[in-house]
Amino acid sequence: MRLPQARLDQVLDRFHQVEARMGAATDGAEIVRLSKEHAELKPVADAVQALARARTEVDDLKAMAADPEMAALAADELDALTERLPELEREVALLLAPRDADENASAVLEVRAGTGGDEAALFAGDLFRMYSRYASTRGWRVEIDSAAEGDAGGFKEIIATVSGEGVFGRLKFESGVHRVQRVPTTEAGGRIHTSAATVAVLPEVEDVEIEILDKDIRIDTYRSSGAGGQHVNKTDSAVRITHLPTGIVATSSEKSQHVNRDKAMKNLRIRLYDMQRQAKDAARSDARKSQVGSGDRSERIRTYNFPQGRVTDHRIGLTLHSLPQILEGDLDPMLNALIAEDQAARLADLEAELG
Repeated sequence: MRLPQARLDQVLDRFHQVEARMGAATDGAEIVRLSKEHAELKPVADAVQALARARTEVDDLKAMAADPEMAALAADELDALTERLPELEREVALLLAPRDADENASAVLEVRAGTGGDEAALFAGDLFRMYSRYASTRGWRVEIDSAAEGDAGGFKEIIATVSGEGVFGRLKFESGVHRVQRVPTTEAGGRIHTSAATVAVLPEVEDVEIEILDKDIRIDTYRSSGAGGQHVNKTDSAVRITHLPTGIVATSSEKSQHVNRDKAMKNLRIRLYDMQRQAKDAARSDARKSQVGSGDRSERIRTYNFPQGRVTDHRIGLTLHSLPQILEGDLDPMLNALIAEDQAARLADLEAELG
């Protein structure tokens, strides 16, 4: 993609304007806003400047190649740089393409057992363990917010906050229905059963400006379930907040009711913000049906087939014969393919925008 010079100049002009303004600004709120914009623009400006230097160097080498005495010296460098130029242009294009504003945010991860009874709860437990292991490999922190265990193990539902740089940008493609095909341990006849679990990944955005009126919420307290014995919660400390206009429910079941109220309100804001995101995603996916991760969480996105040891992502038609490794947290081969597909779609959007 040959990027218009005017567009590249526009990026650099804005970057230099922000830098100049940062040196003169005295208002605290303006300094914070400019610092954030500067941090967002700097990688783009650096890439644009690197591309400009490469293009200038190509022109210089072409001029050298026209001189018989310098041609041999310039030829090798010119070939190497000419091969590298498209990659530099692609890097700039990706930085300029429309991107998710929440790409670098931490995330709330929700895994729920779907159809399949005890086997679905066991599979939900397998999925949560898979994500926890993957988070560990990337240095992310996983904090369980609430959990309801299955009767035979696993989880009927588990909600956790995954904190770290770029969590949402990598895990957002996991939202949807995950299907498993395997022989349950309780199946004496060796028949393969199919069950499912749903995964939702929501961006945990700081300072979400979502107005919640007191009249629009109902707050209930209850005893959170535990492992039994000394772990049973004997006070009504768990909190459930219901947002009446939307029916969205947020819960927290720590030991302190005060902490639970704050956490549940924070989670409610995250869910209301995510509802707005889904509406925007739906509007965008109407225009681009091939969009990866359109936010439709009723969509079956992946199948884990134990007898054949394979995992298939149905959105991009990718099958990997490495099911044990994936369940141990080796998600990068799958996620990298999904991210590459999303990048291709973003570049197509930019190309359409540039005409």
